[in-house]
Amino acid sequence: MQLVSVDIGGTHARFAIAEVEGGRVVSLGEPVTLKTAEHASLQTAWQHFATIHAAPLPKAAAISVASPITGDIIRLTNNPWVIRPSLIPERLGADVYTVINDFGAVGHAVAQLPAEDFEHLCGPDTPLPTQGVTTVCGPGTGLGVAQVFKTGGGYHVLPTEGGHVDYAPLDGIEDAFVKRLRRSFTRVSSERICSGPGIVAIYETLAEMEGRAVPSRDDKTIWTEAIEGTDSIALAALDRFCLALGAVAGDLALAHGAKAVVIAGGLGLRIKDKLIRSGFDQRFVAKGRFQTLMAGIPVKLITHPQPGLFGAAAAFAQEHA
Repeated sequence: MQLVSVDIGGTHARFAIAEVEGGRVVSLGEPVTLKTAEHASLQTAWQHFATIHAAPLPKAAAISVASPITGDIIRLTNNPWVIRPSLIPERLGADVYTVINDFGAVGHAVAQLPAEDFEHLCGPDTPLPTQGVTTVCGPGTGLGVAQVFKTGGGYHVLPTEGGHVDYAPLDGIEDAFVKRLRRSFTRVSSERICSGPGIVAIYETLAEMEGRAVPSRDDKTIWTEAIEGTDSIALAALDRFCLALGAVAGDLALAHGAKAVVIAGGLGLRIKDKLIRSGFDQRFVAKGRFQTLMAGIPVKLITHPQPGLFGAAAAFAQEHA
């Protein structure tokens, strides 16, 4: 069965034609990426994709959305679009559909993708477990979090909003991050630090500590300078980001009782080499009395280029098998 798979985030909406059979994804076509800021709604973006596809679209849709899925009005967390699932047949022409949280979709990808779509980061270099909980988290426009609960013969995905738990600083520098963010936000969540936009607060705090007068930079500029190594403060901010992400991923694993952790998201893939060489692993296991427990948890990075699209199709396949 063919369907349109859609992955809607804060910045981009991605579309692809997928084929599913027997509860699993058989194939995923070439993705098309559209900027959400350039389209008024999901419907207009869908129509744009239809013109690019240049053929009648399938009458089925799998849609992952960067927002909690509650009721019939979905307001995206970092995107002004509003989606009403009950209007999908009328607006998109899809007679059968699945709507799922974006990191719920990534959870389905983690459950169905083969081992070659994961790269080892730290902990024991063992396959993902076939039973128990795997925590999935990933920085992007926000910080997505989900759980995959495997039962041997099957699995369940539990989407969460774990990225919005309180951020816990671990040293004086991280205290300074929180102090700076409190100028704008009464409550500082993990997402304020461990997300693409979070690099700005880290960068500005470090520059202030150095007594440097730096021009205002957006997160895209800082990430580019950090990854290319052209700005020492940006590079230091990237180091600090990796430490913070390691600590948060470890906290989530403890809270979930996880047997493994998977880091997902386009940003995680972009900084893959840095994560492997950073202090991410040390922060992940630094949980006091539970350090030995944490050291036994494998942490992997999902390397599939479109886990959201694949996972949305996988969620559809499971729901409509």
